[in-house]
Amino acid sequence: MSTNERISVDGHGRVVIGDHAEVTRIARDAAGFSSAVSRHLQVPNGLDGAAHAEMRHLLDPFMDADAVAQLLPELERIAADLVARLDAADAPFGAVADLGARFAVRAQSAWLGWLPEWEEPLLQWVADNRVASRTGHPRATAEIADRFDAIIRELLRRRREQPRDDVTTRLMGLRHSDGSALRDDELVSILRNVTGGDLGSLALCTGVIVHWLAVHPEHQDHLAAASDADLDAAIDEILRADDPFVSNRRRVTRQTEVGGCPVHAGQIVVLDWRAANRDPAVFVEPDAFDPAAHAAANLVYGTGPHVCPGRLLATAELRVLVRALLTAGRIEPAGDPEREQAPVAGFRAVPVRLV
Repeated sequence: MSTNERISVDGHGRVVIGDHAEVTRIARDAAGFSSAVSRHLQVPNGLDGAAHAEMRHLLDPFMDADAVAQLLPELERIAADLVARLDAADAPFGAVADLGARFAVRAQSAWLGWLPEWEEPLLQWVADNRVASRTGHPRATAEIADRFDAIIRELLRRRREQPRDDVTTRLMGLRHSDGSALRDDELVSILRNVTGGDLGSLALCTGVIVHWLAVHPEHQDHLAAASDADLDAAIDEILRADDPFVSNRRRVTRQTEVGGCPVHAGQIVVLDWRAANRDPAVFVEPDAFDPAAHAAANLVYGTGPHVCPGRLLATAELRVLVRALLTAGRIEPAGDPEREQAPVAGFRAVPVRLV
């Protein structure tokens, strides 16, 4: 067993790594630590080597700076409209469910070209997925995954019948390097990962950010006036200190050591992003708000070849939502927040009001 107190073994016999240096090293060593862990197809994040590189080459342009810039006016409209409606109600609202989840569904739908009729089914799925994730029961999580796959397959069926000029249709037209079309299971996996994962993640991120702003009112005025770059850095720092992205798994490909702990080929290790982002060896005061000092070591979006492909998109979505809130007023707590329960992080509920 490792003598490093930030490396442990969980109840499943997996080595859990919360040491920043080791998490970074492993995440960047795709040859020694494979991302092909799930028994389900996961495109692109569950692929390795050439297959992963090929899919990232195909998918990254849909989320690059140019694509985000084209989407930005619509994101700003969605955020402003949603915040205005919540503000007009002159009542407390939930930062996670009322704001974060609904904004996530509308923003992702705008990006993918999905019609408003899917908003309520997707919101219900987000809520049910959070319940299933809390239980950690394989049957519950499998059932919720199957439900989302059914939504995606229906969207693909309709799009084949009525193609449109949007991201979903363009995804369906992608070709592998050998000229073959992407299979349906690959398309479903891609849309599951860039949508299903991001819907819940954006809602949780919103809860963390809004809670932090509500309990740190002294920062609201200067963040309201901040440049895009400074606001992005502040949001990243808020998420570093209270990271809603808990962990990822890797499969060891060869006999080696992790922080002095021997691991063998085929063994599963867990990269604990939350712990790494609060490692006092890197972040001397983990709770200190210091975006400039902490930016280079921040692992909110991962690192290495499997760094989050949607980082620019997620950053823009969170920025426009926070800016819309701070343009409308100042955020105050409106009740006690409720934390999520492991294995989920972040908040289940954050009641706030705009004043």
